[in-house]
Amino acid sequence: MATTAPHWSAPTTRRPVDASVSLPGSKSMTNRALVLAALGTEPTLVRAPLLSRDTELMAAALRRLGAEVTATGSGTDLRVTPHPPRGPATVDVGNAGTVMRFVPPLAALADGPVTFDGDARARERPVGPLLAALRDLGATVVDDGRGALPLVIHGRGELPGGTVTLDASSSSQFVSALLLSGPRFAQGVEVRHVGAPVPSRPHLDMTVAMLREAGARVVTDTPDVWRVAPGPLRTTAITVELDLSNAAPFLAAALVTGGRVTINGWPENTTQPGSVLPELFTRMGGTVHRDPAGLTLHGTGTIQGISADLHEIGELTPTIAAVAALAETPSRLTGIAHLRRHETDRIAALAREITRLGGNVTELEDGLVIEPGPLHGGVFHSYDDHRMATSGAVLGLAVPEISVENIATTGKTMPNFPELWGEVVHAAT
Repeated sequence: MATTAPHWSAPTTRRPVDASVSLPGSKSMTNRALVLAALGTEPTLVRAPLLSRDTELMAAALRRLGAEVTATGSGTDLRVTPHPPRGPATVDVGNAGTVMRFVPPLAALADGPVTFDGDARARERPVGPLLAALRDLGATVVDDGRGALPLVIHGRGELPGGTVTLDASSSSQFVSALLLSGPRFAQGVEVRHVGAPVPSRPHLDMTVAMLREAGARVVTDTPDVWRVAPGPLRTTAITVELDLSNAAPFLAAALVTGGRVTINGWPENTTQPGSVLPELFTRMGGTVHRDPAGLTLHGTGTIQGISADLHEIGELTPTIAAVAALAETPSRLTGIAHLRRHETDRIAALAREITRLGGNVTELEDGLVIEPGPLHGGVFHSYDDHRMATSGAVLGLAVPEISVENIATTGKTMPNFPELWGEVVHAAT
């Protein structure tokens, strides 16, 4: 009989934390780097990648399509040797948005059928606009009209490409997916977005920057239009930055406890959404200092609520909401309707779980209104969502006896989160 893992007791501290944290690599950059390397002309070393469930799923998908992805002798880097995509193949996307969206365009270049399926939640997540775009570009996609997994892409060894129009208002990954494989399409690709604003624009900036660094010609001089010319991708090494979105709960720990946390190696320039964390947490009461070692956030002992449109940086919402629930003044977080189709409906889940602990949260169509108040212990459900789990940990810093359900789900992007979190909490002065 299967057993359920016990809930994780979130550590609480009444003392300021004082820690320096070295975070693993960015999931978003790692999976983009793996796709670009698999489509390249020569072997590529992906330096300092994230090794987690999402990136392992991506590596496995690329291997299924013919690429070699192997760990180096040190075990800290990955070497990718490209091979023309081939089928038949079966790809397990798990619940990784980057895998379910970035790999289908590559599969359209294969010389046989490629079947995609994943976790139950993956079958509920949007992919229809991408599939329609692939059909318009010349691919054969069989999904029985669902616009969702499971599906089969019947590759013919090439894809004409050209100009396509789609609505990417539910996920910027639809655009990134087409751009990443675009250099290998016979005519390249021109992607035109129509609809409400594309969320998570920094991730599109990341895609464009990484394509250019790999030698692709990308034109972005017209709003909501991206053009990638056909041509080879030539790269021998891609270095992955540390994951700034995963820095969010650790910086929040400094704010919540009135302590200090340094994120080692914070990049000077980056396209990652997490780059706005210093500004957001300064508005909520922290102070920020930068030096060659990294970025340090100092909590002041006071947490202020915030009114913020998080449309561009939605993945930071769970941490911001947790801090807001511990603030002295109300918060209003908007622009995040697209979070309803992430690993879980994050808007509904945050409202439900904070309220379950005694909070006062109003669910908006596109966000949350959080009225601070006394919280109490209880079970914080994660919904198999890594960012829900880490937000429960943030609340547990200040609220005794919070138990987080399925803390192991943090392995999606940070396999050692419980251990690293424990080290930070115990490094209290």
